[in-house]
Amino acid sequence: MKICSSRRIPVIGYSGGTSFSGALTATRGGICIDFKNMAKILATYKEDLNVVVQPAVGWQDLNAELEPWGLFFPPDPGPGAKIGGMIAMSCSGTNAYRHGTMKDWVISMTVVLADGTIVKTRNRPRKSSAGYDLTSLIVGSEGTLGLVTEAVLKVTSIPENQHVGVAAFPTTRATVQTAITLITGGLPIDALELLDPYSLGAINRSGLSVRRWKERPTLFLRFSGSRQAVRNQIHMAQQAANANGCETFECSEEKSQIDSIWGARKQVAPSFIAMKRHPSDLFLNADAAVPISRLADMIDWTHQIIQEAGLTGSTLGHIGDGNFHTAIICPRTDEDKAVRIINDIQRRAIQLEGTITGEHGIGLKLRDLLVEEVGESAVEMMRMTDANDIRSSSH
Repeated sequence: MKICSSRRIPVIGYSGGTSFSGALTATRGGICIDFKNMAKILATYKEDLNVVVQPAVGWQDLNAELEPWGLFFPPDPGPGAKIGGMIAMSCSGTNAYRHGTMKDWVISMTVVLADGTIVKTRNRPRKSSAGYDLTSLIVGSEGTLGLVTEAVLKVTSIPENQHVGVAAFPTTRATVQTAITLITGGLPIDALELLDPYSLGAINRSGLSVRRWKERPTLFLRFSGSRQAVRNQIHMAQQAANANGCETFECSEEKSQIDSIWGARKQVAPSFIAMKRHPSDLFLNADAAVPISRLADMIDWTHQIIQEAGLTGSTLGHIGDGNFHTAIICPRTDEDKAVRIINDIQRRAIQLEGTITGEHGIGLKLRDLLVEEVGESAVEMMRMTDANDIRSSSH
């Protein structure tokens, strides 16, 4: 890093390679540091509920190692994501509604800065007010401030008595209103996800799910806690669903059903990609977020503009926090049209007091839109913080 800094050579860190935002794009050339050989879980402190890991540890691998201890690391982005990239992008996933995002699970880290300086942001306490919160500064900086070589992460107990539920509705608005009722009622649901008819249709046609789904706006719910608590959660969820015209509601604690229902939620992206008619077809996506009261309008409007353009697209959402993903499959000849739609969706989110990205990050493709969301002064403040950007050959 010292040599690269002195010679103005850009550096890009690589671990899982699952980013959607172009964060790994080498716009100025340079070198790539691959962390694949730094994939060890260095220590597990069960009583302290934390672990020390290297950056190429995958979240799925970490949870497999923690399970015999009765422990669990909640952030669950796409399969294959590694801790280093998850920190860089401040990722989240389906567990974010109950457990928060990556920033809530990082205690401290060791970082190599652009000039080669090694910084440990703090020790292993659950909280600290000692100086600037350097840990939070690094989380979400997308690899521009330094390379993470080690991280101390919080963990928690594996949720007990897990149940999953699925509820189909006649309209998007009824689905969202049910979610709002549950959220404002303080119901401690583990996860609250929305899939639109197009997403479920893609799953049905792909054959990646063991069951066939009704192609309606659908809520996927996950519950845990004591048996009585879970019974109460399910009862309240079903009441709210019925009040909004729910067409079907089912719930199960059987592992096969949990895997079937929640597995379908996790299969949306590969199912949609499988709809490509030609290998050269493009997969474009957005992950805007809006206040949940605006979500139904946002999703309906998104469906409308995709249909008017004659393109194939779908939406699904982490409805509990207003974050929804739009996916478009199109031939290369329609790329410009699809990109305009994606940008229109992100601008619409800003108009509705939302954000252009809820969890994927800015990367390369959203760099210009960031100014539209936060303004020149906020971006300039970021540039001041980023004065020694390790990706730039001219500081």
